[in-house]
Amino acid sequence: MTQYPAEPFRIKMVEPIRLISPAERMIAMQRAGYNLFALKADEVFVDLLTDSGTGAMSQAQWAAIMEGDESYAGARSYFHLSETMKSIFGFEYFVPTHQGRAAENILTAILVKPGSLIPSNTHFDTTEGNIRARGGRPVNLAIDEAHDPTSHHPFKGNMDLDKLTAFIESTGAEKIPFGTIVITNNASGGQPVSLANIRAVSEIYHRYKIPFFIDCCRYAENAYFIKQREQGYANKSTHEIAREIFALADGAFMSAKKDAIVNIGGFLATRDPELHQTICNELIMREGFVTYGGLAGRDLDAMAVGLWEGLDEAYLAYRLGQTAYLANRLLEAGIPIVEPPGGHAVYLDAARLLPHIPQAEFPGQALAAALYLEGAVRGVEIGSVMFAYPDPDSGKMIHPHLELVRLAIPRRVYTQSHLDYVADSMVRVAEKRQTIRGYRITYAPRLMRHFTARFEPIP
Repeated sequence: MTQYPAEPFRIKMVEPIRLISPAERMIAMQRAGYNLFALKADEVFVDLLTDSGTGAMSQAQWAAIMEGDESYAGARSYFHLSETMKSIFGFEYFVPTHQGRAAENILTAILVKPGSLIPSNTHFDTTEGNIRARGGRPVNLAIDEAHDPTSHHPFKGNMDLDKLTAFIESTGAEKIPFGTIVITNNASGGQPVSLANIRAVSEIYHRYKIPFFIDCCRYAENAYFIKQREQGYANKSTHEIAREIFALADGAFMSAKKDAIVNIGGFLATRDPELHQTICNELIMREGFVTYGGLAGRDLDAMAVGLWEGLDEAYLAYRLGQTAYLANRLLEAGIPIVEPPGGHAVYLDAARLLPHIPQAEFPGQALAAALYLEGAVRGVEIGSVMFAYPDPDSGKMIHPHLELVRLAIPRRVYTQSHLDYVADSMVRVAEKRQTIRGYRITYAPRLMRHFTARFEPIP
């Protein structure tokens, strides 16, 4: 029997939610062009679209907000965040940004040129979009186990070291302005990356004099997985593990809306003072002055507190346990998912659940739509809608290895009964899987189409 972890907090405030009728859900989906991003939040009962900025802040964070300094330049709030950055990440040079994609935008604007190649274990959507927007090409080099949803490799998010070395040798380091790794590896199921792998990736990048940046929006969850699974780290704190991780990198970028448990915020950090000055110049044009970076002072203070709270091991045990609970409920019902469950989400394997729907008809989108229509549960497609792209050389459509639906769990928001409701809704969807049809796109922009595309069911 699957056990649900006890929350290491009490609830002080509640937000009402409402379950609308099946008829109302169908009207909402038709109006939204069958894109769950276009639904109104009031039309959703349990919202698992993303864990980005959707968490509940703590009493300490709300207290910090009340003390936020809204000075345009040199605010106390900035220096609070600066001390936290040095203590957790070890970076002296950083700028705050309004969220992670803003940091990616600045980094790629400075470093990526047409023809640039950016390797990673698996780039996520906004990173990939920012690279492509500059004429660069994102390259994914995760280990083969990352593409096998049934593999129980403890660190399925790892970079394939042989592939990385061969890629650099074949393309030339001069075409690679920086390399990165994502912790945890979101696109492959929220899977962690081992410290041994991060260390080896760092050594390879530095051997070829390629700057190494970590996409670290879920670094605390990754650190806790290392503590649980990697030999030699059981007795180390998540803070100590984080320090060891970031000592290997030349820089980092983060959406603080994840493991810093804030509703808005991010950062871009570097060890290079000259690059930092160029980043500051870009930030001033795009985000704001260097000590606020598109955020209010109160947001900086909330982030400074949240970065520490995200490392709390009692919270992390609950966080990963809650995700494992939903995963095990689904596995007990015979519903295929990416195994083992990651830290922030459960990933439904749409390809295995709906084998009658080909990739060109978007099985992930079909499953996400079916789950909403069944129970007003909103997830997000992580498959060919999000990641298929035309090959720049041949024009042939390249599909991703996996067709998934991500059920991302907001931090400190939902209870066991909510997750039981999600599992029960998914069981009902699975019982009528043969009736689910594929979709075609009726509108899509060139980049990051999943946010605003429109669809229609295929008869």
